[in-house]
Amino acid sequence: MSDTQPTGLGGVIVATALPYRADTAAPAGLAVDYDAYAEHCRWVVGNGCRGVGPNGSLGEYSSLTDAERRRVARTAVEAVGGDGVVVAGVHAPGSHQARHWAEIAAEDGADGVLCLPPTMYRANRGEIVAHFEAVASVGLPVMVYNNPIDTKVDLTPDLLAEIAQIDGVVAVKEFSGDVRRVLEIREKAPGLAVVAGADDVVLESLLVGATGWFAGFPNVFPAESALLYDLATGGALEEARALYEPLVAAFRWDSRTEFVQAIKLGMDLVGRYGGPCRPPRGPLAAAHRAAVADDMARAVAALDRRRAA
Repeated sequence: MSDTQPTGLGGVIVATALPYRADTAAPAGLAVDYDAYAEHCRWVVGNGCRGVGPNGSLGEYSSLTDAERRRVARTAVEAVGGDGVVVAGVHAPGSHQARHWAEIAAEDGADGVLCLPPTMYRANRGEIVAHFEAVASVGLPVMVYNNPIDTKVDLTPDLLAEIAQIDGVVAVKEFSGDVRRVLEIREKAPGLAVVAGADDVVLESLLVGATGWFAGFPNVFPAESALLYDLATGGALEEARALYEPLVAAFRWDSRTEFVQAIKLGMDLVGRYGGPCRPPRGPLAAAHRAAVADDMARAVAALDRRRAA
């Protein structure tokens, strides 16, 4: 990791994909492979990323049993130890469930939590604020997560200014895809750290003041992603662009419906293990699989040329 890693929940935190192994007794015939997951957490941190985020959407939290969900977060904490931070997803339909998962995360040693608004209900402003108040009351640093595409709730900059007044809310993972939001959030909620949430606007977000990247494709390219972060935040724009541009076609899959399957395929294509997903996610359609493979091939070829130079 860089010697200039930020404090708090900044830096490159990988929303870790979750490996399964075949097991007819497990849900959907797929059991969580905790040993492989622990190795993956150590690998991304060992390749320069600041930490890991278990139990996010990329980690298929909504397809896990409660026991699996807790063990996944514990596995991440034990795997990275003091070498990285763990920001556990506590997403839930209601504030009582999200607070429960935050309490579990605190008991199990997580460094912070990532939390969506209520996930199955288009909450109003007061309900959203109450939701995050309940989660923050546990005492762990909270990164709120704005993903209006999936939740149909938009944490607009003016709403974030109100949420930022909650003690313990320290950051927002901004996934609207609108890079203009970064500066507006910094203006309206100056004490709130803005973390890039969409891989295909990460450079743009970092250049206008984001201080972190809660990331998907670093599951595939952790060392290069950590370098991209350091270059962007260190002001080396031309070198950052040269690294970023060949990767963007692959990164765009992070903002598509099939992002979990695409990132897992990307892992497979670079010799890691991504593997299958649990329902409701099925295999990629043939056309999508071919498109991911093409985008990954261009990214890998560019990185190979860079290493050879």
